[in-house]
Amino acid sequence: MTFSSQHLLFLSLLLTGTIMAVSSPSWFMAWVGLELNLMSFIPLITSKTNQYPSEAALKYFLVQALGSAFIILSAPLMMNTDVFVSMLLMALLLKLGAAPFHSWFPSIMEGLNWTQCIFLMTIQKIAPIFLISHLISQTFVSKFIIFSSILSALVGSLGGLNQTSLRKILAFSSINHLSWMLIAMLLSDYSWLIYFFFYSVISSSIVIFFNLQQYFFFSQLFTNPFTSLTKSFTSSFALLSLGGLPPFSGFIPKWIIIEAMAYNHMFFPLLVLILSALITLYYYLRIAALPLLLMTTKTKLLSPSPPQLFSSYLAPLFLFFNIFGLLIPSFFLFL
Repeated sequence: MTFSSQHLLFLSLLLTGTIMAVSSPSWFMAWVGLELNLMSFIPLITSKTNQYPSEAALKYFLVQALGSAFIILSAPLMMNTDVFVSMLLMALLLKLGAAPFHSWFPSIMEGLNWTQCIFLMTIQKIAPIFLISHLISQTFVSKFIIFSSILSALVGSLGGLNQTSLRKILAFSSINHLSWMLIAMLLSDYSWLIYFFFYSVISSSIVIFFNLQQYFFFSQLFTNPFTSLTKSFTSSFALLSLGGLPPFSGFIPKWIIIEAMAYNHMFFPLLVLILSALITLYYYLRIAALPLLLMTTKTKLLSPSPPQLFSSYLAPLFLFFNIFGLLIPSFFLFL
């Protein structure tokens, strides 16, 4: 996606809507921020030359409009606090793409390019998840969030097993990571903010690598003769870090949440999250290991790859961040 002046304008409006929704003093202003965020994101994912982003934009608009309609519908029910909060929670979970309202997320991810996927996986999650964190004071809200978290963990782990599209794999991976963030909201704001930061940086590094290499399907990872050893190590470490394999950086937020859940005696949700993380780590390992195993010196000698920006600047930076947990893991334990 090339950034023209129109794209920069809509991107600034998207960020403005997100900030407005997060910092709003009332639910009405939060709804206005969500609508501004929605209406500025639609032009960013439409394309005149390709029908798939336009189809994804239409699906995204219909789903988000349904969520906004639930928010508007909850306004006359403010006198009944339980019904009002329940409808708000369902609307925000729908906008977030959490289970059981998750079915739209993988299909829309499949129709976007990699740059647009970064926005959908990171920036578009900020406002709904912040607003959900304001609702957890209610007891039944906490129970429904635990239910949604367990369901998201199962859907995200099992849904990505038989996928060959990298965008769908990252979509189901995002749903699985969303389960950890929902549980972290019940523990402390510090926990889910740390998790969201690590998830955003690590997943963005993977998407940037796939975008530069123009990888969209699993088979392309080990059929491209121009992939260097540095790029393969960088992408493999990023995938293992996203899966939460110790001692990579992606394990640090999982470690914090596991310790907090054990302290609060949330053993059954913790068991489900750990088992789902192991399943997701399986298809991360499948993506990460094959390019390294099938790369030979003969292939590299016959097809030398030209120097690129990723190899010279971005690869060492992402490589350092993904092994950051190996260098100083104890720093975060004393915060």
